[in-house]
Amino acid sequence: MVTDRIPRVPRDTSGGRRTPGAIDRYFGISERESNFGREIRGGFATFFAMSYIVVLNPLIIGTVADADGNLLGGAGSVPESIAMVGSVTSLAAGLLTILMGVVGRYPFAIAVGLGLNSFLAVSVASQMSWQEAMGLVLIEGVVITLLVITKVRVAVLHAIPSDLKTAMSVGIGLFIAFIGLVDSGFIRRVPDEAGTTVPVGLGVGGTLTGWPIVVFLTGLILTAILVMKKVRGAIIIGMATSTVLAIIIEAVFKPGPSLVDGKPVPTGWQLNVPTMPSDIVALPDLSLIGDVDPFGGFARVGVLAALMIVFTLMLSDFFDTMGTVVGLSAEAKLLDKDGQVPGVGRVLLVDSLAAASGGAASTSSNTTYIESAAGIGEGARTGFANIVTGGLFLVAMFIAPLVSIVPFEAATPALVIVGLAMMAQIRRIDFSDVAIVIPCLLTAVLMPFSFSIAVGLGAGMITYVVLRTFQGRAREVHPLLWGVAALFALYFAAHPIRVALGIG
Repeated sequence: MVTDRIPRVPRDTSGGRRTPGAIDRYFGISERESNFGREIRGGFATFFAMSYIVVLNPLIIGTVADADGNLLGGAGSVPESIAMVGSVTSLAAGLLTILMGVVGRYPFAIAVGLGLNSFLAVSVASQMSWQEAMGLVLIEGVVITLLVITKVRVAVLHAIPSDLKTAMSVGIGLFIAFIGLVDSGFIRRVPDEAGTTVPVGLGVGGTLTGWPIVVFLTGLILTAILVMKKVRGAIIIGMATSTVLAIIIEAVFKPGPSLVDGKPVPTGWQLNVPTMPSDIVALPDLSLIGDVDPFGGFARVGVLAALMIVFTLMLSDFFDTMGTVVGLSAEAKLLDKDGQVPGVGRVLLVDSLAAASGGAASTSSNTTYIESAAGIGEGARTGFANIVTGGLFLVAMFIAPLVSIVPFEAATPALVIVGLAMMAQIRRIDFSDVAIVIPCLLTAVLMPFSFSIAVGLGAGMITYVVLRTFQGRAREVHPLLWGVAALFALYFAAHPIRVALGIG
């Protein structure tokens, strides 16, 4: 087990300043030049930036029937399934975020990983039961936990060159900003039937349409001004003001949801409709916890096919978190002089346990969230902020209808502002070395373009190893990177391999 600890603040015997209390010393609040006010504001900012997962995850995995035609937990209807998934999503996010705060002692919140839940719903549950699919997630989490305990995961992180770590931070900044622009509706996917090769475009048909986009732009400009003026609570103020504006706009102009009877409404709210719910309090249904079958998937689709699913989940989880942790730590200025994350073993251990817990709770794999950048932008520097964020998730189990008031358009300006700020680290990359520039470019650009941190990092590592080899500097490549590059090559070639083995 990793035993590194946050440096203690020495007791001041000179009377020059007040000695920090026990909570301050444990979390290193003063040591990291923070205070309780910043940590609390940061905790609130992170929660509101990622609270959408309480609504979105149920829509992704709670509405899809498995290979046997059953919804999660054997629910009799989609609304029942959505309610069950929403409850365990909030519970897992709350408990795991608090655990990360207490054990990891960094302001990194945890919740269900987007992308992996979609992969589970579309590609895995279609081949087996939900219990068997969640069982494979549980196994994947156990494997990653073992890799942390044996210090393999930490060793791989330390083996990554500093320039590539910087590119990870830049890429995550681009990714966060892109997520904010897409979730707000400012940037949208161009329909295939539009007869164009452009994958995304501005608003609808190249124009900004609808009242919700007014909320986003208002929040973006207001938050940018407040951040520029160094106003305390800038991100929280921006979110709160935008939410109030959204409620007023919905009451007066009634844009409504973006999907009605299965048909898209471009001028509607992207996810949450900001209206006061009829019921503010609802009792959570936690019956999905433990409803898993760890080994049934091997019998259902075969050992090789099941192992390929576990491998795909594991590699994405393994490197998504690495990129997120390094990027967030760099933004919070918590990296040491060697560009490493102090005490990263604790962080990776909790994150690995979160992956396994996601399978056990039937929520899909849980992971460290890049939206934690919103809290860091508000001043959070320690795990105390996680106590606030996690507590709000636990409360959200009972007031889920009230949480849904905050629309994407009110929360996403914070992601854009923080994401753009993270990109400033690009100046630390050595642009005089092509063998560094190209891998860094691929790492940073492919993260938002592929909507995957792991894809960007994988492309960067493979390219780095290849270019260094042909540059005649193969000895400079850490031995672990050769193995990692080979694993990523297998990851990218997963489909051809499955077809070749007859399991595609």
